[in-house]
Amino acid sequence: MSPISQSNGIFSPNAFTQPSDGSTLTCSILVVGGSTAAYSAALTALSMNVDVCLVQSHAMVGGQFTAQGLPASDDGDLLKQSQSFSTVEGEKFAISKSQRWFRARQRQLQPVEGRLQQNPGGAWVCPITTTPVVSAIALNERLIPYLESGLLRLVPNSEPVEVFLTNTPGEQQRVTGVKFQRTGTAFHFTVNAPITLEATDFGDLLELAQLPSRVGQEARNDTGEAILPDHAIPQCQQSFTFNIVVEHTAPGQGKRVPAPAGYGHDYWLNPYEFTGDYWLKRSNAWQRRHFFEPYGIFRYRRIFRRSLSPKTISIGDIAVINWGTSPHPEKGECCGNDFRFGHLIGVSRAERQVLIQRARDRAQAYIHYLQTHGVPDLKTRGDLTWSADGIALEPYIREARRGIALTTIRHEDVAESFFPNQARARCFDDSVGVGQYHYLDLHGNLVAGHITPKGKDVTALPFSLPAKSLVPMTTDGLILSAKSIGTTHITNAAYRMHPVEWAIGEASGFLAVFCAWTGESPRRIVETLPLLRKLQGFMARNGIPIFWFDDVGHDDPDFEPIQVMAATGIIRSENANDLHFRPYANVSRAVVSTALVSLLELEKVSPASPSFSDVLPGAHWAYSNIETLKAQGIIAGVGGKRFAPNDMITRKQLSFLIKAAMPQAYTQAIANIPIDNQKLTRRELSRAFYELMKFKLDI
Repeated sequence: MSPISQSNGIFSPNAFTQPSDGSTLTCSILVVGGSTAAYSAALTALSMNVDVCLVQSHAMVGGQFTAQGLPASDDGDLLKQSQSFSTVEGEKFAISKSQRWFRARQRQLQPVEGRLQQNPGGAWVCPITTTPVVSAIALNERLIPYLESGLLRLVPNSEPVEVFLTNTPGEQQRVTGVKFQRTGTAFHFTVNAPITLEATDFGDLLELAQLPSRVGQEARNDTGEAILPDHAIPQCQQSFTFNIVVEHTAPGQGKRVPAPAGYGHDYWLNPYEFTGDYWLKRSNAWQRRHFFEPYGIFRYRRIFRRSLSPKTISIGDIAVINWGTSPHPEKGECCGNDFRFGHLIGVSRAERQVLIQRARDRAQAYIHYLQTHGVPDLKTRGDLTWSADGIALEPYIREARRGIALTTIRHEDVAESFFPNQARARCFDDSVGVGQYHYLDLHGNLVAGHITPKGKDVTALPFSLPAKSLVPMTTDGLILSAKSIGTTHITNAAYRMHPVEWAIGEASGFLAVFCAWTGESPRRIVETLPLLRKLQGFMARNGIPIFWFDDVGHDDPDFEPIQVMAATGIIRSENANDLHFRPYANVSRAVVSTALVSLLELEKVSPASPSFSDVLPGAHWAYSNIETLKAQGIIAGVGGKRFAPNDMITRKQLSFLIKAAMPQAYTQAIANIPIDNQKLTRRELSRAFYELMKFKLDI
C-alpha cells in the first residue's frame, strides 16, 4: 500500500475503504459511529493488534473534537491539577496515558509565539483548546500506521440502516453484523463481526435493532432515581448545538454572514433571544461583559491566540462560538446557538434532518445577529471546519438513546448529596474507567417537565465507569459505548464530557479486545470475576485509571496493583474524605488483617470472649477480622495475649502472615518485597496482595 498522508486534518483518499455495492466485509471488531468514543475504542483495539472496521458518517475521526467543531475539552477540576508535594499532575491520574498523549500532541502542534503552552487557545472555560484541524491532525497520526498495515479499515460517509441478529434457543440474541448505506446513494454494504460497538452519537443501533433502551427523561420507576417524576417524558432531552468557528478581524475587515431564510419570523430564529454580552448578577447588581472582553463570549471557547498573555485578545484570534443559555437583565433567559426547539432521539430520520437544518440555520442567525449588533469584526473560518461557512459538519450532540445495560448509573451513584463528607462518588467494583465533571450539566430543551437538580443534587463527585454499564441486558455480541451506555438522562450529563467519553471508548475497546482474544461474550467477561479482574489489571497495566487516587499516576511502577486492589475494595484510601492513597505510608496490623479477610473472603466470627486483651468486642473496629484470622490459625499475637492492632506491620511480619494464609502463593507474593524489619508501605501491601488475588483467581 502506498504511504498515507493527510492535509488540513483530512486523510489522503487511499486511507479509506470504499466497499462496493452489495459487498460484505468481515473483521474482528466493528466500531459504528464517528464519536470521540468510536475513535478511542478503535485506537485501543488497534494498539492491541486486533483488526478493526470503523464505519462513520464523515471522513474526519474524533467526533466532538473535529466534525462537531468543539476541540475545547470540558475538563473537571481534577484534570487541571498541578503537581504538588503530595499529588501528581491531573493528566497522570485523571485520564489515560493515551489521552494524555493526545493532549500533549495538540500542544506541540499549536505553539503560541513559538512556545509550548498548556492551553494553546487560551479559553477561559476550558484548560486546553486547539483548532479542529490541529485535533484532527493529532488524532490521525496515531491511525496512519494501522491504515497502512491494513489492520484498520476506515469507511467514511456511511450510515447504519439495519442490524443483523441471530436467535439461538437457550441463548441471548446476538448481533452478528450491520448493514450500511453510502450517504447520498443507494449503495449498501454489510460488515460482519463477532463484536460490534455502538458508538454512534444518537444510539442508532439500539433503535434499528429494537433493543431495550431509554430516551430522554425517565420516570422514577424506570431508574429508581428519587428526583424523577412519576411519569417519563421522553421528549425532555438535552439541547444540541451547531458550533461555528470565527476569527476576530481588524476593524472593517469582517465578512458579513447573511441572515438565513426565516430570520426574525421563524420562532427558532428569533433575534430577540440572542445576546453578544455575558451578564452576571452579583450582590443584586448586574455586571456586563462585552463580547471581546477577557471573560466575554469570544474568549469563552477561544481555540487560537496570537499573544502569550492568555487574557489578551488580539486581531487574528479564533474562537468556537458555543453559547448556551444565560440570564439577561432585560430579556430574561437569553440564548446563543444552542438549539432547544425539539429533540433528535425518538423521531423519524426525516424529522431529525428538519431539526438539524433548523439548528444549523440558528447558528448562522446567531453570527448574523452578532455582526449586526455591535460585533461586526468577525469572519467565519470554513477552512477549520471543512465547510464553506465555518459551521461544523455535524451538530454537537449531548444525549443519545441509551441502552438498558446490566448496570444503570443513577443520580444516587454520582451526586454529592448521596456521599456526605466523601471525596468520591460510588466506587463500582467492576470499574473500567474514571471521570469527573464538577456538576451534572443539563442543557434542557424547551419541553415542559425537566427536572432541575440544585445544590448538592447537581454537584457530581469523581465517579467511576462500571463494566456492566457497557453490556446490554438482553443482547450478546454488542458493546455499548459513547453516550449509549447505561446512564440515565441525569447522569449522562456528566458522562458525556470529552475526557469521559474518551475513557468510555477505551473501556469498550478493551472489553472488545478481551472478547476477541478469549472468544467469550461481553456479558461473561463482566460477570465472571477472574475474567473481570484480568480485564481490569490489563487496562491498568496499559495506563488506564479505574479508581480515583490523586497521588499515584499511571507512570507509577505499582499503578496496576494499587488500582486493581482499590477497585476490588480490598485496599483503598486511609481516609474517604480525600483522594490520597499515600503509597509510602505505613500500614497497621489491624488494617492488614482486615484486608486479608476481605481478600480470602472468609466468613467472619465474633466470639464473646476475645483472644487478645487489646482487641475487645465493641471497642475495636477490626475485632471480628482479627478474630476470624485467629480462628483460621493465620495470625498470632505479639506476646502477653496482645495483638498490637495499631502497631505498624513489618515486611517480615507480612511474610509470616502470607505463608500462613496462602503458602502456595508465598514466593510469588513476596518476590518484590525485601524480607526485613522495615515497616511495610501501602504500595508494598497492594503489590503483595495483588499477587495473592491473582493466584487465588488463577489469573
